Amino acid sequence: MTTPVRTLVLLRHAKSDYPDGVADHERPLAPRGIREAALAGDWIRANVGKVDAVLCSTATRTRETLARTGIDADVRYEEDLYDSRPGTVVDLVNGVDDGVETLLVVGHEPTTSSLAFALAGPGSDADALERMTEKYPTSAIAVLTTQLPWARLELGAATLVDFHVPR
Repeated sequence: MTTPVRTLVLLRHAKSDYPDGVADHERPLAPRGIREAALAGDWIRANVGKVDAVLCSTATRTRETLARTGIDADVRYEEDLYDSRPGTVVDLVNGVDDGVETLLVVGHEPTTSSLAFALAGPGSDADALERMTEKYPTSAIAVLTTQLPWARLELGAATLVDFHVPR
């Protein structure tokens, strides 16, 4: 019996707005972010395929990003994804059911890029790593694969297979 390949998609929220008097957690998407979140969803569907489950920060901009992607999957909103560290995200991923083959995490910087780099182990795409080093802008998507069950995913145990910035 072969071990299924699991796919982890790390999406930084789309470009947010900065309205006066609005707390950081509540900031909405800017018009550019609304457009780019839709492009991110289109790219994920075309290049990754069906998403089985989503972990999404509770911040307004991440929730709006997810809504604008048009991705239809079971969603778990996690307060711990807001202002988190890579280890916190790994702990949340470790709790995902093994029936999930493709998991999308919608989060924030600097955690999203730090996590992508930390998970990327041997065999990772050098060009994708280089592009991530240059910048991990809003709406950027890192795609990693692993043969480990989610409960055993750890740093360095995935392969970065793609990095895309929808524009």
